[in-house]
Amino acid sequence: MRCPFCGNIETQVKDSRPAEEHVSIRRRRFCPGCGGRFTTYERVQLRDLVVVKTNGRREDFDRDKLERSIRIALQKRPVEPERVEQMISGIVRRLESMGETDIPSKTVGEIVMESLARIDTVAYVRFASVYKNFQAADDFDKFVSELRPDAAGGEDKQGA
Repeated sequence: MRCPFCGNIETQVKDSRPAEEHVSIRRRRFCPGCGGRFTTYERVQLRDLVVVKTNGRREDFDRDKLERSIRIALQKRPVEPERVEQMISGIVRRLESMGETDIPSKTVGEIVMESLARIDTVAYVRFASVYKNFQAADDFDKFVSELRPDAAGGEDKQGA
């Protein structure tokens, strides 16, 4: 593993332990060249996934890109980092277990939205606003009202 500080390729593993509920291995590394210390994570990759965009463009699936978009949606939300890692690993496992190497971006987005809806509705709405390309406040109103379709009906029942 190349040292991120000096580029030396002769780094040493000082400690290894299971991480993310035994789904990955966390390795503490040391560079004898510059004395730098850093951490790497090793995960099983069942197959190389390709995301097929709506315009037909294809790009390699990037777990880091998925993680960044989820973390942006969850920014300043009270969700534990371990729960986020579990969710991301679960999404990746679900995509890998679909049996296909080509995954439509729509499928990825729907799985992410489904996962976010289970852990934080604010993050779910944030992600949906980008994923569904909201253009105006009315788009938010419509989306949120679809989350609670019985809210208006419940008020009518109480008034009757």
